[in-house]
Amino acid sequence: MSGRLAGRVAVVFGAGSVGEGWGNGKAAAVAYARAGARVVAVDREDAAAAATAGIIEAEGGEVLPVAADVTRLAEVEAAVGAAMARFGKLDILHNNVGITSKGGPVETTEEVWDRVMAVNVKSMFLTCKCVLPIMERQGRGVITNISSLASIRWTGYNYAAYYASKGAVNQFTRGIAIEYAARGIRANAILPGLMDTPHIYQQISGFYGTPEEMAAARHAASPTGRMGDAWDIAGAAVFLASDEAKYINGIELPVDGGLHVKAG
Repeated sequence: MSGRLAGRVAVVFGAGSVGEGWGNGKAAAVAYARAGARVVAVDREDAAAAATAGIIEAEGGEVLPVAADVTRLAEVEAAVGAAMARFGKLDILHNNVGITSKGGPVETTEEVWDRVMAVNVKSMFLTCKCVLPIMERQGRGVITNISSLASIRWTGYNYAAYYASKGAVNQFTRGIAIEYAARGIRANAILPGLMDTPHIYQQISGFYGTPEEMAAARHAASPTGRMGDAWDIAGAAVFLASDEAKYINGIELPVDGGLHVKAG
């Protein structure tokens, strides 16, 4: 395949989807492949990684599906090792794994808080821990961390752990961006807003009476009158990984139809 990412290798953690349709990580993995990259599709579930890999292969792309739990260093190391054994380099690290949890500080249990922090923040620490030395040896690399609009504003849902974890993702990304800028490595965060993906039907629908009510309310809350979709996130990720974004480093890019500037 040819394109703006031809010759590059992208490892996508969270490359599967939690349900039918297109999640952000699944779309990003396919979009990287369509742009010419060889892809390592990592997901906790074998079947989810394989499903994404099947789409890429059917379109003529080169892909390696890998199962790994991103909260466990040994499994992240194994995934990165498999990627290097297959492709010999890693140019793009895409961190997509994330979960939400309902409840404020009083309602949230210590176990839930720790789980959200492990999945949303520790996972990115572990993947960067394993991939940054490789990128540093190469003298180049791009890291894209999927944060959330919830990292910078109240979004209408009471999930304290999620807000805190995504705020941490932003600052973690800034630190990497500055520390590694002179070594040819860029790091940016994407902040999805109201997105219509399988994730919301599993982790957000409980805030509403029905899934249909949820979708209608979220469409109405967007300045554009509709939610975004996984391809909006994937398109931003491909751009940030490309040479067109070679001087973009350390940003938090909202992909939200303008919701971040809307009052209320």
